[in-house]
Amino acid sequence: MIKVYCYAKCTTCKKALKWLDDNKVEYQLLDIKEEHPDEKTLRQLHKKSGLALRKFFNTSGILYREMELSKKLPEMSEDEMFKLLASDGMLVKRPLLITKDRVLPGFKEEDWKAAVQK
Repeated sequence: MIKVYCYAKCTTCKKALKWLDDNKVEYQLLDIKEEHPDEKTLRQLHKKSGLALRKFFNTSGILYREMELSKKLPEMSEDEMFKLLASDGMLVKRPLLITKDRVLPGFKEEDWKAAVQK
């Protein structure tokens, strides 16, 4: 089953969910603020994604800017980054698509299309 972490007020999340619905893709919706992934899960998702860990940060989020993470992340270890991401779902890039084979932070229609094709 495909899982999607979203935030209800996020316009990109709404767009992604509409795309999934329009394409009749079944998914489990998880609220990234209330049910955000823990550190162990984030480590698994990161490994599965093959992406740089920084790609998992919501760089346009208020919390990211308030914490001045653009200045702090380059000095942080991966362990520190994972702990930080696990501390608050609003730091995690959304929507976060999880399929059997792929993990995609953010919504790019072509990437999602490739990830959900059977």
